[in-house]
Amino acid sequence: MEGGCGGGGLIIRGVGGGFLLRSRTRTSPPSAFSSWTNRSVPHHQQHQSFMSSSFTTDNALPPPLPLSTLLGDRLRSIVGLKQKGNFIKRKVLKRCLTITRVCNLCGPHDAKLGNTQVKEDGFLIDCGSDQECVVGGIVALGKFESLHVGHRELAIQASKAGSPFLLSFVGMAEVLGWEPRAPLVAKCDRKRVLTSWAPYCGNVVPVEFHVEFSNVRHLTPRQFVERLSKELRVSGVVAGENYRFGYKASGDASELVRLCNEYGLMAYIVSSVMDKAQCFCNGPSGNNSLKERGQVSSTRVRKALALGDVKYVSELLGRNHRLVLMVNEELHWTSNSLSAPKLCMLNQSPKDGLYDNCTLLVDNTTVGLCRVSIRATHIHIELGEGSLSDDLFQGHEYVGIEFGLCS
Repeated sequence: MEGGCGGGGLIIRGVGGGFLLRSRTRTSPPSAFSSWTNRSVPHHQQHQSFMSSSFTTDNALPPPLPLSTLLGDRLRSIVGLKQKGNFIKRKVLKRCLTITRVCNLCGPHDAKLGNTQVKEDGFLIDCGSDQECVVGGIVALGKFESLHVGHRELAIQASKAGSPFLLSFVGMAEVLGWEPRAPLVAKCDRKRVLTSWAPYCGNVVPVEFHVEFSNVRHLTPRQFVERLSKELRVSGVVAGENYRFGYKASGDASELVRLCNEYGLMAYIVSSVMDKAQCFCNGPSGNNSLKERGQVSSTRVRKALALGDVKYVSELLGRNHRLVLMVNEELHWTSNSLSAPKLCMLNQSPKDGLYDNCTLLVDNTTVGLCRVSIRATHIHIELGEGSLSDDLFQGHEYVGIEFGLCS
């Protein structure tokens, strides 16, 4: 699934609804006693048969086994079965905990499911088992990696048609084998960014939910739209003109409109937001092709950050880029400076260098203007106004750096 961006609109109206019920064939696990052999023969006779065939030399049967030996054998069998049962329980518990951890990492909303199997199978991984989080709403479809101005345009169109939601696809890198990389927007900062979109969206804050890519990548375009209609019961969808969806990206925007019409959903196809910038402020002339007229994209944001062009990044995002650091024992500060290792970063930083006109924040509270020096292993912040007290970071989780114009 890939997302597009932009502003415009083709509207298909209708009504969708209903539930999608799925059944699962269950098979009973093998009995713990299935490994016992020759259960019809008494235990002591099995011992006698074994001893007779293996150790008798003159056709004389050995003396019967003592009762203590028989009881010891039976006790060891029972203990072995109990240990096997405990091992199975530990595997099941480990599986449940793994699913819980994965779901907790997938979005800003806490999953409220008591059934781990439902949590694993649900379309929205950060919604309840009833999957009613987006019922009747308008969902914008895409990756929404950087929440740039094109993504904001999709949210604007969704807010014009109803309650706006973002349906973000996560886990694509793991499934498609992409190289791991830092997010462009820290997970803990996404709600703040969406809140800043409210003035553009009729004073309504778009809400983001997440779809695990591995759970939908096998769906055909028709199956995907059917689940939106029957399982999530949305009223309509918004997508960019270059949006692709379905198995191996086989569906395009025109097919999305056709299928939505068939399933009674409104469809809004939005024109791409184009990059109108002409030059870099500190990029080498050989890289000017990056600013050729084209669609605003998260790829452009990443490349601009890699070049240290924070002014261009601000144009693409519609806001200043905020780097978020985790507050822990690795942070060191004086009254007017702060130092932290890059391991504290929760999203991608600009390239190594010196940056003026920045703003230091603790959580979302502004501390003051600062100068930032990004080096190979550490980030150093020199405060231009205000001061850092010993209790400033107590009870807080994050330090933010907002980058202004490049130096």
